[in-house]
Amino acid sequence: MFYKLKIFYIKLRSWEYWPMWIVYMPLGLYYTYLAIRARSFFFFSASNPSIETGGMFFESKWSIFKLIPSNYYPATILVDPKMDLSVIETKLKEADIHFPIIAKPDRGERGWCVKKLHNSTALAEYLAQTPIPFLIQTYVDYPVELSVFYYRHPNSAKGTVTSVTYKKLLSVVGDGFSTIEALMRKNDRAFLQYRRLKKDSQIQLNEVLPVGEERVLVPYGNHVLGTMFIDFNHIIDDALISSIDAISKQIEGFYFGRYDLRCASIDDLKQGKNFAILELNGAGAEPAHIYHPGFSFMKAQKVLMQHFKMLFDAAIANQQTGVSFMTYQAYTQTKKLEKSFKLQVQKL
Repeated sequence: MFYKLKIFYIKLRSWEYWPMWIVYMPLGLYYTYLAIRARSFFFFSASNPSIETGGMFFESKWSIFKLIPSNYYPATILVDPKMDLSVIETKLKEADIHFPIIAKPDRGERGWCVKKLHNSTALAEYLAQTPIPFLIQTYVDYPVELSVFYYRHPNSAKGTVTSVTYKKLLSVVGDGFSTIEALMRKNDRAFLQYRRLKKDSQIQLNEVLPVGEERVLVPYGNHVLGTMFIDFNHIIDDALISSIDAISKQIEGFYFGRYDLRCASIDDLKQGKNFAILELNGAGAEPAHIYHPGFSFMKAQKVLMQHFKMLFDAAIANQQTGVSFMTYQAYTQTKKLEKSFKLQVQKL
């Protein structure tokens, strides 16, 4: 009972943990207004013509990676769950992918079923538990993880960066006498992940960390997995915009969305070197800096509304060049596929 009450209290006082339908409910009227102007509730699909559904939902990560120049993202392979482990290991060798690796579903969001795997045994277990196609990527160990939101009007020669978020991975800091488990229970962000992390055999719950030593509990930057999103908009300047714009223009049919990436440093990213794109999210992406602790809910609504307008502008401009909006029939068919997918993953 105490556990559930504490979880409820933590989520109640911080809107960043509220259900998405609550966060987006105030924006419903504005979206409806834009849909009426576009004469389609599915105008979002034309925002990024080269991405399924414009990247709003159920898009394939693998298909998106194939749009991006290969030097911008880590070595990646697509795995059919019916493949034998030996076949997968051969494909890893051919792609020059070595452990540790990141495995994640080809279609999925918010960090669902993302795992860092350290050896073939862990890969075999993941394969046995995953009935859907998934990606395997080289683990990128650059120290800085960011989300960078990009927008370019289709009729404009230059795009811009509208949001930068620094991702502080979920961690605890030792005090010299508390176990990792005790530190997790004292830390609200870690406490929300407590039951899930207790099942992680890689975390030594009874270990006592020396004073000041920081231990990362989740090695990838997903908000739903405990990562703290920090507003880093202060780093947006001409150099960053030019770097991200140059990358984005090489991705056909991409105008609106968010890069999740790792880099050696902010300066390197601004120079277009020593970085790797972990994911590219389209129309359904958010300017993640709004989840900075203490960021006003009303201010977040304003930021989201501004991005809805950008989404609308990109879609309308593309429609005027002959790009069609998704039809109701195509929408319902894709939703049926998504529902079938979710039924499969309920087994996980």
